[in-house]
Parts: sequence; structure tokens; C-alpha cells
Amino acid sequence: MMVGFHASHEQLPPSRLLEAVRHAEQAGFDAAMCSDHFEPWSVRQGNSGYAWSWLAAALEATRFSLGVVTAPGQRYHPAIAAQKIATLAEMYPGRFWAAIGSGEAINEHVTGDRWPDKAERDARLVETVDVMRRLLEGEEVSAAGRIRVDRARIWSLPEVHAPLFAAAVSAETARGAAAWADGVITIDQSRDELRAFIDAYRDAGGRGPISVQVHLSWAPTDDEARSIAHDQWRQSLVPAHLAWELETPEAFDERTAGVSAEQVAETLPVFADTARHLEHLMAIAELGVDRIFLHHVGTEQAAFIDAFGEHVLPALKEVDR
Repeated sequence: MMVGFHASHEQLPPSRLLEAVRHAEQAGFDAAMCSDHFEPWSVRQGNSGYAWSWLAAALEATRFSLGVVTAPGQRYHPAIAAQKIATLAEMYPGRFWAAIGSGEAINEHVTGDRWPDKAERDARLVETVDVMRRLLEGEEVSAAGRIRVDRARIWSLPEVHAPLFAAAVSAETARGAAAWADGVITIDQSRDELRAFIDAYRDAGGRGPISVQVHLSWAPTDDEARSIAHDQWRQSLVPAHLAWELETPEAFDERTAGVSAEQVAETLPVFADTARHLEHLMAIAELGVDRIFLHHVGTEQAAFIDAFGEHVLPALKEVDR
């Protein structure tokens, strides 16, 4: 079992995130991943550094693998996304991966282009991945569909290709991604939903690792853990189909203005006891997951990294996949 650290650009300045990812490696985390947002989920979070600048610094400052969940197709042209991926893979062989998703309006509306419906976004994603794959194989690519490309070629190619994973939430999306993905990453859901997700991906021929990102809140007391989650992660109460459509942090704040700390605590593990967190994570691991990435939703990461490095990682990493 690989256990990774999630670096949330929405919640910390890039410089503090770099300190946190260094600390995570020292504390025994096997890997790290990060988000790729233009805006935070909430005005209270107050940050949103550029993931790709940060990734280069983080890869240089550490020795473990790092990845990013990203959404080429609107904010990033797929040819530029492929060039970024190729450059990092060439500089840090075998250490970088990217998970490709269809995106969220909160990040993509900044281009001023129309935000497509889900069916159109999914179709655009298929074309996006095809263009990127061909470019990363060294082809000269032209395309005139939803994604337009004119004689693009990546000149600095890595000897070791960076895996392209699929970022997916539903079993249906996982099933469709199996045709092209080198692995898949999803978020923590109910055990039945996760089991259905894994089965859909594998039954459709999906290859590579299955990763789960787990949002959690930890603090020395349960009350503190609930307060942290309520302040920083109450957008977890916005249903996924709506979260894809809201365009600003203010819209998320307005949508969740009246929710209680108890309501937020029902959407993610919120405990002071690391043993309860370990129990939750072990139940995920037992489904056949290959990698788990832990995201403490608070803005103070050092104590969480130390506590989980001592009390959670050793047992979780012993799970035999």
C-alpha cells in the first residue's frame, strides 16, 4: 500500500505547501499529489497557487513521486498540457503523474468561454486525451474537432512516460475511462460506492493503480477537528453535480452559509483519535485500493503529518496489495 500526502493549493500559500511536502516525505509518506485550481473553494481558504510552477519546485525538493489532478481542454490547451507533462517527466524520470478530468466551472470560467454540459465535457475529455497521448508519443498532431490543433509536436520528450490517470467520481465515468487511463483516482465515498467504482473500472479492462483521495480533519480534540472542517471544508456538502457548475468561491460560501459543524462532520472523518482514522482508512484499503492520499483539511499541516506519520502510516503501509 502506498500512502501519499495531498497538498491543497486552495488552502495554503505555495511556499508553505512546499515546506509541508518536504515534511511529509521526512515523516514517512510515500508520495504526494496536489490540486490544480485557479480559485479556492471558499473565500475563507484564501489561496490558489499555480500548481505547475510548484510541482517543479516540489519535485526538486523531494525524492518521492508527485502527481496532479488537472483538467486540460478549456483553461489549458491540451498541447500545452502535454508539453508541461513531458518536461516534468523528462526532468524527474519515473516520479511524476497526471490525472486528467473534465474540470469544474470554478476554475474554467476564467477563459470567458461557455461552460459545456457534462456530456459535452466528457466528449471533449476523450479528444483531449487522444491529442495528449499522440503528442507524448512524439507525433506531429493536427486536429479539427472539439480540440483544435495545428501541427503541434513536443520536442523534449522523456525516456520514461508520465502515467496519465483518470480522475473520476462515478462508476460510469470510471468505466468509460478504462479505455485510455493508466490508472484511476477517485475521492472517498461509501464502501458500496467505492466497491462499485473499482469493479466498474476493472471489469471494463481498466489497468494500473486505483487511488483514493481521503479528505479528513484531525486535531488534538474532536471539537477542534469539527471546527476546522466547518471552517475550511464545508463545500463537501455541495453535491458533485452542482459543485461542477458553481463558478466562484462566493457561490460556494453562499450555498453553505447555514450549515452546521455537525453536518460537515457527516461528510468526512473528523476525529482526534488517530486509531479511528486508521480504522476508516483500513476499510478503504481492504477494498483492493493501491494508493491512498491523505488530505487534512486544516491549514496547519505539521502536527497532522507528525501524528499520522507515527500512528497511522506504519500500519496502513503494511496492507498487502
